[in-house]
Parts: sequence; C-alpha cells; structure tokens
Amino acid sequence: MFYYIDWTYIVLVIPAMILALYAQNKVNSTFKKYSRVASRSGMTGAQAARRLMELNGIYDVSIERVSGNLTDHYDPSKKVLRLSDSVYSDTSVAAIGVAAHETGHAIQHARGYVPLTLRTVMVPLANLGSTLSMPLIFLGILFSFSSVMGNTMINLGILLFGLSVVFTIITLPVEFNASRRAVACLGDSGILYDDEIGGVKKVLSAAAMTYVASTAVALANFLRLIIIFGGRRRD
Repeated sequence: MFYYIDWTYIVLVIPAMILALYAQNKVNSTFKKYSRVASRSGMTGAQAARRLMELNGIYDVSIERVSGNLTDHYDPSKKVLRLSDSVYSDTSVAAIGVAAHETGHAIQHARGYVPLTLRTVMVPLANLGSTLSMPLIFLGILFSFSSVMGNTMINLGILLFGLSVVFTIITLPVEFNASRRAVACLGDSGILYDDEIGGVKKVLSAAAMTYVASTAVALANFLRLIIIFGGRRRD
C-alpha cells in the first residue's frame, strides 16, 4: 500500500514549498505594514530612485511605472528601472526601500558587478531550461523501451533543469548585495531617518527570504529528479 508514496516529494519538495509560502506571506505582510508608515521626507519611490542614481553618477537609466504589486525590477538590457503601482508614487518607507533596492541593481550594473553580469547571461539559458526540462524528461519516460534514447532525454532534461537551479543560486548574492547597497545609499543620502531605515531593513530582509525559498524549492526538485532517475538508470 505504501509502495506508491513518493518519499522524495515528502522529504524534499514539501518542506521547501512550505518555506516558500511562509516567505511570500512574510514579505507581503511586512511590506503592507511599512506601506502604512509615511516617510518624513515625503519623497515617492520614483523620486528616491532618481535621487540615489544621481548621487551615484547614473544618468542614463530611465524609470518607468509597471502594473502589479511588487513587480518592481531593473532591466539591465534596456537600462530601465520599473517600479510597481504600490512603489512608484507612494511615499511610504516600504516604497522607498523597494525603490532603493532596485536602484541597487542599477548601481551594480554601472559598477560592473560580476554576479549581476552572470545572472544576465544566464537568463535565456534558465528560461530554456525551465521550458524544456520537464517535457524532455516526460519524453524520456515514454521512450523507456529504448534505454539509450530514454536515458539520453532524461539526462538532457535534468541538465536543462540544472540551468534554472544555477540561475536561482546566482540570484542570491545579486539580491543580497543590492539590498546592502540600498541601505547604505539611503543612510548616506539622508532620504530617510535612522528609524525609518530600520523599517527598510525589515522589508528587504523579508524579500530576501523569498529568494532563499525559491532556491530551496529549485534545489529540492533538482535533487528529487536525480534521486528518482538515478535509481531508474541503475535498474
């Protein structure tokens, strides 16, 4: 009766998914909390981002508004910093903190921060891996009557999935470094007071947990594939 229980999913994937759900809830609740705390400077997220870029000698990055909640990101290929509706025109501590974090990525780009360069290079490879990995593994199972063809497809699928895992790992230092730059720049600029920067640190720490959780989920699924199909190849 217990033969069909997938212990790899229970032991590896479910704990990682629980961590991801907790992290997402934490970042949402923390952002919501500090979205209700108005900054004493009265600057919007977009204004804070522009000020921080100017203080760092960056004048060739445009700032755009993008729809959604916490959809903020920096696009190094177009040198565009996109801020969500809840950040762009909001004057809260949370909005300025998120805007400063994304500005941190623009500063990384301007300074030639190597992990950001690597992550940018990895984007198309990670997209390819996440798109093709599972179909290839599924086809490998279908072609299991031909051990050579089936195993080749499965191995290629796992390899491609590994590319997306590498991407999530490279993302960690990029995000942590952007948050450190954001906090340092906000402190030097005088945009926020010390007690307000404490709120920013809490928002960015909660956001960092989501990247850690995403990496945990990716690694758990990768290890699960290796365990399942590694044993299959030995059969």
